[in-house]
Amino acid sequence: MPHALLTPTDQQDLAARGQSAEAVLAQLAMFQRGMLSTQLQRPCTVGDGIVVLQAHEIPALAARYAQAVADGRVTKFVPASGAATRMFHTLLAAYEPAGVTPSTRTPELQHFLDHVPQFAFHAALQDCLRAQGRDLATGLATGQDRELLAALLTPQGLNYANLPKALLHFHRYKDHCRTPLAEHCVEAATYAQDRRHIARLHVTVTAQHREAVQAHIASLAQQARDTGTQYEVTVSIQRPETDTLAVTPDNQPFRDEGGHLLFRPGGHGALLHNLQALQADIVFLKNVDNVVPDHLKAPTYDYKRALGGYLVTIQQRLFTYLERLAAGQLHDALLVDIATFAQQDLALQLPIDLPQRPRPEQLRVLMERLNRPIRVCGMVRNNGEPGGGPFWVEHLDGALSRQIVETSQVDVAVPEQQAILASSTHFNPVDLVCGLRDFRGQPFDLQQFVDPTTGFIAHKTYAGRPLKALEWPGLWNGAMAAWHTVFVEVPLETFSPVKTVFDLLRPEHQPAEG
Repeated sequence: MPHALLTPTDQQDLAARGQSAEAVLAQLAMFQRGMLSTQLQRPCTVGDGIVVLQAHEIPALAARYAQAVADGRVTKFVPASGAATRMFHTLLAAYEPAGVTPSTRTPELQHFLDHVPQFAFHAALQDCLRAQGRDLATGLATGQDRELLAALLTPQGLNYANLPKALLHFHRYKDHCRTPLAEHCVEAATYAQDRRHIARLHVTVTAQHREAVQAHIASLAQQARDTGTQYEVTVSIQRPETDTLAVTPDNQPFRDEGGHLLFRPGGHGALLHNLQALQADIVFLKNVDNVVPDHLKAPTYDYKRALGGYLVTIQQRLFTYLERLAAGQLHDALLVDIATFAQQDLALQLPIDLPQRPRPEQLRVLMERLNRPIRVCGMVRNNGEPGGGPFWVEHLDGALSRQIVETSQVDVAVPEQQAILASSTHFNPVDLVCGLRDFRGQPFDLQQFVDPTTGFIAHKTYAGRPLKALEWPGLWNGAMAAWHTVFVEVPLETFSPVKTVFDLLRPEHQPAEG
C-alpha cells in the first residue's frame, strides 16, 4: 500500500496504535507472498528428542529447583485473555431459537440440564435466578430452558458466555468454589513461593476484563494473607501495536463501514511482548484452563518441580561454558566438551568444519549458538486431543531443530507431511518452563529469536464480509523457534484442559469423593 493511499485518518489511526506505515506495508507483503509451511522431518519420540525422567531422578531435580525458587527467580505466566464464548457454543446455539422448549432440546442441551447440579457454578446460578424471582429446581422441572440459559450466559445473569475463563467457577470444594485463576494462585503458592513467602504470577487479560480480574486477584490475595503467602500478581493486556491489518480476499486493505483500516488481535504470539516486559528470570507458562482440584494436584507439583530442576541443571552447565567462552579460558578438550553438550543435550547442529576454523571463530560460533533463551517443554502421550506436538523440523538450510508445531503450520495436502503429522506419539499441553536471562543475568531480547515465517493467515468475516487475518508466530511455536528446546515426557494426569462446559463434568474436575 503506497504511502499516498494512506489518508490523514489512516495516519492518525496508525499513530494511535503505535504502528508505522512501514509496518502495515510489511504485513501486506506477508499476505501477498503467503506463509511458508513448516517442513516436518519426523516426530520427536522417546529416545529421539523426548526425555523420560526416571523415578529416582525426580527428587534430585526438585532439590535443584528448590534453590532457584527460594532465591525468588520464579514467576508463573498465565495467558488468560480468551473469553469463554467457545466453551458455551452448544448452549448458545440452543439459546438462540426464541421458542426453545423441552420438545426442541438438542442432545447437548439435555445433557447439560441433566447435570446442572454437578457444575461448580450451580450455586451461583441458583442465587442469580433467586434474585430474579425464579427457582432453579422449578425451572428445570417445568422446562424453563430459555430462562435458565439466559441466567447463565447473558449479561442479564452470570454472563458466563462473555466472561474470560479465568473468572468462571470451575471447581467446587466443601465451603467454596474456585475459578481457574484461583487454582493458578494455589499452584503458585505451592511450587513458586520463595523464601520470603512471595508467590509471583503474571496474567494477560483483555482491556474490558482487566478491572474484574484485578478485583478477583485482590480478593484472592486477601484470603491468602491468612496462610502467610504474599501474592505478587501483575496483569497486562495484549498491546494494541501488535494487532495486525485485515485484508480482503484479494489482499487489499480491509476497511470497516466508516472507511477505517480494520485491525485484529495478532494471536497469542503477540504475548511475547508481555513476556519480554516482565524482565523475569525463570517463567512457567501454562494455559488458564489447565487446572485440577487440590486432591489431583500432586502429579502437577512433582513434575513442575522436576521440569524446573531440569532447566536449572541445563542452565548451570550452559552458563559455565558461556563464562569460559566469554573469558577465552579454553583448551581443546573443553572445546570438545562444549561441542558435545551443544549437539547431544541441545540438539544444535554445528558447522562440520568448526574444529578446523581459527580459535576466535570457534569461540564466536559457539557463543552465538549457545547464548539463547531455554525452554523445557512437558509433553504428554497423544490421546487424540487437537493441537500441536513435538517434531524434528527441517529448515531452509537443511538444519534440524526440535519444535512445537501446530497442524495449521503443516501442508497436510502433502501425503508425506500428513503421514509424519499422524505418526506423532506426543501432544503439546502447553506446559513450559523458560529461562529468559543469559549467563550474566541479563534479560534476552526475545524478538531476536522469533521465526517470522511461521505466522498464520486465517479466514474470518466482518459484518458478513470475508477477510483474511494475520496471526503472529505462536508464543510456544514460531515465537520461540530459535530458543534451546528440550522435550520431557510428563504424565497425562498433568493435562486437564476445559475446552467446552462439558469438560467440567469429567472426573478430574469433580470434587473428591467424600
